[in-house]
Amino acid sequence: MLVFAASDKGGTGRSVTSANLAYHRALAGDDVCYLDFDFGSPTAAAVFDVTAARQAAEDRGLHSYLVGEIGEPVRIDVWADTEHPVLRNQPPGAGSLVLMPGDLGGGEFATTDENLRRCVDLLLRLNNEFDLIIVDLSAGRSYAVDMALEATSQREMRGVDFRWLVFHRWTRQHVAAAASLVFGKRGIVPGGVARGHDEDALRSVIRFVRAAVPDPESALWSQVSATQSAWMRECDRDLKQLASAHGIGYSQVLGSVPLEPVLQWREQLITDEDVLDSQIANRETWEALSDLAGRLTDDKYWEQP
Repeated sequence: MLVFAASDKGGTGRSVTSANLAYHRALAGDDVCYLDFDFGSPTAAAVFDVTAARQAAEDRGLHSYLVGEIGEPVRIDVWADTEHPVLRNQPPGAGSLVLMPGDLGGGEFATTDENLRRCVDLLLRLNNEFDLIIVDLSAGRSYAVDMALEATSQREMRGVDFRWLVFHRWTRQHVAAAASLVFGKRGIVPGGVARGHDEDALRSVIRFVRAAVPDPESALWSQVSATQSAWMRECDRDLKQLASAHGIGYSQVLGSVPLEPVLQWREQLITDEDVLDSQIANRETWEALSDLAGRLTDDKYWEQP
């Protein structure tokens, strides 16, 4: 299965969250490949803490492959090549975790017949090799989003399952922007329909992920004043109403990730050691990521209301 990770804005936590989802699925035994299609600002190498990927991304990344400068993009075995001390040894029962980095100096580019053919060929080969492929797309109405829509509309891809995750922060601006990215002019749904996708079918494979969501009930906010606490609850209620009005309410949400200092400041994979041993990360965040990873392929979370 292919999972495309999109967001209207940068700074939504799209890349770090989707990388953590890849990690959780690999821990659960799936063979997982993570493609960094954020052509303007590839960051996955830093999240996975892989120096080899940063070096390879100079001229052997996905951008170079798609524009025809190399015959095959570099693959990084995260378990073998990461500098993260907890990840260096593949846990028993875990599946493979492979990163295909973007080029550091790549940038956006328009879709042509040739790079579309290369994209489709790569996705088909990876789909036969891996249980799950997560494709991190550039923010906004980008060429990367266009290429994903174009590729999945091709006849050769009809037997390939794919889903979309649209990430947004829990703010008024981000809620409205995420809805516009999907349903607005030149959004994912209109853009997909223009490329031959069935509208209802495309809508059914799109879900939203709320990132960096403050929980007024959590220990993190237990010391705020009663006035602040009441204000936070009111804001949360208003945001839920706004999301519903924009068509991205509860039934369209795959999951939420709490506001987490480790994700905000370090933008790294959260391991069980971070939760249980050093205790720098919150258990609620680990559980939210684990639940979200499981829901990627759980059909009951993708049924239309």
